[in-house]
Amino acid sequence: MHIAIIGLGYVGLPLSLHFARAGVKVLGLDVDQTKVDSISAGKSYIKHIESAEVEKEVYAGRFSACADFQRVQEVEAVIICVPTPLTKHREPDISYIIKTGEAVAPHLQRGVLVVLESTTYPGTTEDELRVVLEKGSGLQAGVDFHLAFSPEREDPGNPLSRVSEIPKIVGGYTAACTERAKALYCLAIKTVVPVSSCRAAEATKLLENIFRSVNIALVNELKIVYAAMGVDIWEVIGAAKTKPFGYMPFYPGPGLGGHCIPIDPFYLTWKAREYGQHTRFIELAGEINTAMPQHVVDQIAHALNTNGKPVNGSRILIVGLAYKPNVDDDRESPSYHLMDILKQGGAQVAYFDPHVPVIRPSREHSHWAGMQSISWNQQTIREFDAVVIATAHDAVNYKQLGKWVGTIVDTRNAMAGVPVAESCKIFKA
Repeated sequence: MHIAIIGLGYVGLPLSLHFARAGVKVLGLDVDQTKVDSISAGKSYIKHIESAEVEKEVYAGRFSACADFQRVQEVEAVIICVPTPLTKHREPDISYIIKTGEAVAPHLQRGVLVVLESTTYPGTTEDELRVVLEKGSGLQAGVDFHLAFSPEREDPGNPLSRVSEIPKIVGGYTAACTERAKALYCLAIKTVVPVSSCRAAEATKLLENIFRSVNIALVNELKIVYAAMGVDIWEVIGAAKTKPFGYMPFYPGPGLGGHCIPIDPFYLTWKAREYGQHTRFIELAGEINTAMPQHVVDQIAHALNTNGKPVNGSRILIVGLAYKPNVDDDRESPSYHLMDILKQGGAQVAYFDPHVPVIRPSREHSHWAGMQSISWNQQTIREFDAVVIATAHDAVNYKQLGKWVGTIVDTRNAMAGVPVAESCKIFKA
């Protein structure tokens, strides 16, 4: 079988490799020529994906990449994995889906399957992508071509997360579309779970991420409440998770990051208004999580004050720019919000991240582009008035940190059990 996967980022590239390993011929399509060139050279541009994996599939002839969308006419299935961000007004931006649909529509052949994997609100596949595809191709969904939605479940940086082992949800425009999508994913994934419609599949993905957002908001709020009572939230969570039923641990932090949790709930919030529904619980969780960077900055100010220093003029180091441990993905990272607030307060801000040596241009934080991670050595680190642990990478030497600096603000409990110098003070945030 020959398929095309559009969008070769954190979802599209691992999915392409997985299908290729299963013996499917994969054509990767992306408007970013640098990604195309990297793949063609057998090189990976994502840290947790080894270049050897890309090289193997490219040289075996199972995986190739280009920017020519006309080649969609060569394939039997098209999988769309493009970004679905928010606008500056915090509303859904499905322009990447629509533009991709417009690009592929003129080249669709009868009988082809089109699957959307990008997270979005219920109705996008049936009401918006379908219209664009039908208008541009002259074909009818469910009659001349198949259409389905199958949400991505990529977990970057998790060594236990394997695409083939994660059940795949599929929902088609018609029953026949569902069966066609199921047959496609069964080529590479052990368990495929069909649902009644594209809308049900879209709603499933939103439920998964809203569940996480709401529970993270709960522990973020309890973190503040318990701290006022002199209780450590991390100790409480550690004790609570010994219960073998009725509980699942979630952990507090400096805010939400990544391509899912900070964004996806607001897709449903926006769409719900169309139906006269108000998502109060979701919006409250969003307010709590969004307030976390300011809470952390307040704790930084308190930590500096204990040493008789203000935020203004202090040198502050952010440890960890990626949004989660052991990856190079910095999309929507709360570290950027910390840096913005601190800089606005007059602080001199730097960062250290072994996985993000230089800040790349982005839609959200272009003003930080080009900034480089500092070097990790005692002479450099000890010059900072405070160090903030925003992401707990395994590659960071916390023992050295505890010996080199006098003030550490720990948002991830990374310093728990780590021996530190007598002069080092740890503040949890």
